[in-house]
Formats: sequence, C-alpha cells, structure tokens
Amino acid sequence: QVQLVESGGGVVQAGGSLRLSCVASRNITSTRNMYWYRQAPGQRRELVATITATGRTSYSDSVKGRFTGSKDNAKYTAYLQMNDLKPEDTGVYYCNCWVGGSKVWGQGTQVTVSS
Repeated sequence: QVQLVESGGGVVQAGGSLRLSCVASRNITSTRNMYWYRQAPGQRRELVATITATGRTSYSDSVKGRFTGSKDNAKYTAYLQMNDLKPEDTGVYYCNCWVGGSKVWGQGTQVTVSS
C-alpha cells in the first residue's frame, strides 16, 4: 500500500500564490499518474490537474494558466503551484493516484482565498 500526504495549504489574499506538495510513502510518481482534486464547501470533488508518469500535465479550464503541476521523482513528490488565486479556489485540495486497482487519497490540505 502507499500513503499520500499533502501540505502547503493556508490562507492567502486574492492574487496570491501557494505551492502544494504531495509526498508519497514510496516511489510511485515515476510510474503512476498523479492527480490534484479540490472540494469546495457543499460541492463535489473536482479534478483540477493531472501529472502523468512521463511528466505531461493537463488542467481544468477553471485553473488553466494559473496552476502548474510538477513532480520530483527522487523525492516521491508531486506539486501544485497555484498563482493568481481567486476566492473560488477555496477548498480542500487532495492528491490521488491509482495503485493496485484502487484509488489512494491523501488527507487533504485546506486552501482559503480571501477577497
């Protein structure tokens, strides 16, 4: 089994930046796609960024041009750089991957953007 631990969330003013990290308990970032999701209060969890095993990235329309996903395989870590944050980016951010046919989730990290 693998565990994922997110960190880097916090409270920031609109227009600010945060960098989230997702550390895996073993080396999976080089062989698995990593996903960043977020869940706003009262909303469904939505996919915001994908980082493939080969390092390709894709983003939801709502964050494209502002968020950048990356990874460091040597550190077993995926990142989400979030710039020009907006109040609607507020939510709990989770990283996720598939291992052994099962989805693995971290505990999440809270991001709050004030206007």
